[in-house]
Amino acid sequence: MNIRKLTQNVSVSDQLTTSDLLAIADAGFKSVICNRPDEEGEPHARAAAIAKQAVELGLEFRYLPVNGANISDADVRQHAAILNEAPVPVLTYCKSGTRCAKLWALSKTGELDASTLEATVESAGLSIADIVHRL
Repeated sequence: MNIRKLTQNVSVSDQLTTSDLLAIADAGFKSVICNRPDEEGEPHARAAAIAKQAVELGLEFRYLPVNGANISDADVRQHAAILNEAPVPVLTYCKSGTRCAKLWALSKTGELDASTLEATVESAGLSIADIVHRL
């Protein structure tokens, strides 16, 4: 688990396991969002298993599977809605954290300028260069 802070209330991470969730709760996170489809790539913890453990620890869990190579406007709207209603701070995760960072940046279009969004993500050690034209 590699947690990268984007804002005071939003962080991103690579793939989580159920054993990561106690540390996430202890770190003060209130919500976990999974953006990785269960059927994507190599075997990994399924969203239902993460959700079960998260809820047992008092965390809110949301599952919004997104194709990282084809993030739609609908994906962005749904992600923004979840971020607006989920208890903070929120940890979003996918395979590497990049897809979550892209969703966050796209959801902030109009609130923050493109250079600020790109710099914020880069300061977390990730790149959204391939979607800057959408910001």
